[in-house]
Amino acid sequence: MNSLFPRTPLLSGADVEAKRAEILTYFHATFDRYESLFEVLANEEAYTTKAISLRHPLIFYFGHTATFFINKFILAGLIEERIDPRLESMFAVGVDEMSWDDLDDARYDWPSVDEVANYRLQVRAVVDQVIQETPFSLPIGWEDPFWAVLMGIEHERIHLETSSVLIRQHALKYVKAHADWQHTTRHGTAPENTLVAIPAGQVRLGRDADEPIYGWDNEYGRHETEIPAFKAARYLVSNGEFRAFVDAGAYADDSLWDEEGLGWKRFARAEHPTFWIPDGGGWKLRLMTEEVPMPWDWPVETNCLEARAFCRWKARESGQPVRLPTEDEWNRIYDHAGLSDVPHNAPAQANLHLDHGASSCPVTTHAHGDLFDVVGNVWQWCETAIYPFDGFKVHPIYDDFTTPTFDDRHNIIKGGSWISTGNESRHASRYAFRRHFFQHAGFRYVVTDAPVLNPASSYETDTLLSQYAEFHYGDEVFGVPNFPKALADIAIDAHKRLGNGSVARALDLGCATGRASFELARAFKRVVGIDFSARFIQAGARLAETGSLRYTLPDEGELVSYHERRLDELGLADTADRVEFWQGDACNLKDIHTGFDLILAANLIDRLYSPRRFLEDVSHRLNPGGLLILASPYTWLEEHTKREEWIGGFKKDGESWTTLDGLKDILGAQFELVQGPQAVPFVIRETLRKHQHTLSELTVWKRRT
Repeated sequence: MNSLFPRTPLLSGADVEAKRAEILTYFHATFDRYESLFEVLANEEAYTTKAISLRHPLIFYFGHTATFFINKFILAGLIEERIDPRLESMFAVGVDEMSWDDLDDARYDWPSVDEVANYRLQVRAVVDQVIQETPFSLPIGWEDPFWAVLMGIEHERIHLETSSVLIRQHALKYVKAHADWQHTTRHGTAPENTLVAIPAGQVRLGRDADEPIYGWDNEYGRHETEIPAFKAARYLVSNGEFRAFVDAGAYADDSLWDEEGLGWKRFARAEHPTFWIPDGGGWKLRLMTEEVPMPWDWPVETNCLEARAFCRWKARESGQPVRLPTEDEWNRIYDHAGLSDVPHNAPAQANLHLDHGASSCPVTTHAHGDLFDVVGNVWQWCETAIYPFDGFKVHPIYDDFTTPTFDDRHNIIKGGSWISTGNESRHASRYAFRRHFFQHAGFRYVVTDAPVLNPASSYETDTLLSQYAEFHYGDEVFGVPNFPKALADIAIDAHKRLGNGSVARALDLGCATGRASFELARAFKRVVGIDFSARFIQAGARLAETGSLRYTLPDEGELVSYHERRLDELGLADTADRVEFWQGDACNLKDIHTGFDLILAANLIDRLYSPRRFLEDVSHRLNPGGLLILASPYTWLEEHTKREEWIGGFKKDGESWTTLDGLKDILGAQFELVQGPQAVPFVIRETLRKHQHTLSELTVWKRRT
């Protein structure tokens, strides 16, 4: 491909139709390039065989980016009908190695490549129609429904890169050369690395919400700091420079590795970089579709743990304080080099945006002031674990882009690689991966005595999440018992008296931060907690893993109080290994979520976009004789549920039609109402002196046998 791959568009201007045409071109070019990447796979088996154990097979990613468009368009109100609910559930989640991410492929009946390719054709037509027919005005902002169009395109560009890494990790028998993905052939002797002085200066990070170009949630807000002078390596660490580390036996020297690095090194049995291939007495380098003689002047590609170990070795050998740069220090290097983002109408002055081939190139190729490859070639690991800037907020239709990574386990990568395009190529972008993961990523080291200060807090400060954490794990308020515990107690008692006699599996649907899941595990051998919000289930997963959860609560004005809740203090420590948390859509659950003896859906139905769809499907999830327990205040609001989707709370044939009437009408054929309705009170704390007091109506339904 000789023409420039389209850049992420500016979302401002005066000509709406010209912008519509630009975005349409941006979409189709992205969709085409993504599909051309999968053309390097040699056969059907290449799609369904995992490249590595921690990721789904590539058939998942072939479908995932397409289903993302549909799922987000539904949430944004751009479309009303799904194309294929089964695929849109199967391909919904599965990027990072998270505790709620299911990677047991024995549980999936993967579709054929032709079926997914046909689905992608249908999605292409839908997205094309949305772009061509949806009214919008300029500038397009964060809150505009049309923002979801750019979100889908930029999301696919992320997976263009991450899928290329998986293809690179695939066995050679599964890949083949392709004209669109030809690597650079230039290589030579590795340069001797030297240090460049970076003067002290201020770093100001964070974007304004009204900047007319697409961005992910973690880019917005404010962060300012002063950075003292330091020195930075002139070049990215090359394969040749890293070879000295390998030849010194550093992979076997445990003193160079921290505890996390040792754990990974022993598990992976690592003796050299993962893309280095031993070749007799020498080395080859694995590229995307072939192995080539080692290009010693290309940047080495490592995970963060290897990069850190190299820095410790370099510090020991040189007697200097060598480490990875922080995110702030990387930005000082960027400012010092006087760089700007990739131009729209000219090739990048860096190995970036697919402008210079489909691989790395020599580290001496692209000068940026007195340094090289400040951006491009490979991503650069930073010492900084990703954190939210001041003023951070999640996007309402994608609340789990960044929040699951605010865990001190995901380190920031900066600068982009040869295949980083669109938003990825912008210097303001902030991507982070687990430290043992591989991308097209290497590193540059710095020399400085300045300590690494991670701005991340160990206390959860997300207002809504903190509110729900207190709602679930906090103390009794005004004499009102803890609501999730009260519901679990009612559910367990009802199951003993009215259930099917089995305590094998229970489902806590709309589990939020997970208290009822842990409580149900007192009686059930296995409990699955599912919620639409990744932020919420992350809190439950963190509790299951660590036994504790910390968060802040607003008291008054800017004053907050600090709280810690522990499973052992709640008498739930021994339930943690019987609970698992998943992200999911209650209206479109994965097929594997079946065979439950009890389902609890607390304060859920009046927040669903299609409660009828959920209620008509739920009997298939329950074993015969199993119980469905519903609790809801029936607070029907059009911001959550379109008026035509309400199942009660209106006049029907001139008479009042309650939600209970609707439940009886929908559930009557498959269920018998065996308990309730009964009122269960709950209190939600807003501030120290302001609380919400609400009654939830609980009903117990037994699936007919």
